[in-house]
Amino acid sequence: MFNQSLFKKAQQGDKKAFLHLIEIDKEKLYKMAYLYVKNENDALDIVQETITKAFVNMSTVKEEKYFNTWLTKILINTALDVLRKKSKIILLKEEMVEKQSPDMRIEEKMDLLQAIEQLEEKYKTVIILRYYRDLPVQQIADYLNCPEGTVKSNLHRAIQKLKQFYQGGQVNEQGY
Repeated sequence: MFNQSLFKKAQQGDKKAFLHLIEIDKEKLYKMAYLYVKNENDALDIVQETITKAFVNMSTVKEEKYFNTWLTKILINTALDVLRKKSKIILLKEEMVEKQSPDMRIEEKMDLLQAIEQLEEKYKTVIILRYYRDLPVQQIADYLNCPEGTVKSNLHRAIQKLKQFYQGGQVNEQGY
């Protein structure tokens, strides 16, 4: 997986070793951040903040096999923080577009990523981890610190909500 000495050096504060570890997953980190915010600049900011947090707290990783899980958790939490901050901002332009086109069919107005974006955070997170990162349910449960059954339930509910959305229903502010 990792070079043991590289991981140990990074834990001891070696910047080059840490950057080498990050280099391995930088593209996956960016893609995952982008799925959350749908904006290149925000995704890059999230990745940068994730890397900064990871470097500062690198000594807290107990074993190298947990490094990717730990890094992904930091990214998810950082992305969710950004989304929470942005949800407080109401864009007038988006509000006007919605009022101008109420007769448009939902299928024409929304694509899958936009539908996923409207889901509650817990549903959005499991969908992204399962279908965009191709992680097994057990690993998702580890990332989210919850039972596998909860992950399975959330995946099922998220899929049902997306199906309902594409069958003419709408996902409202509560993620349904």
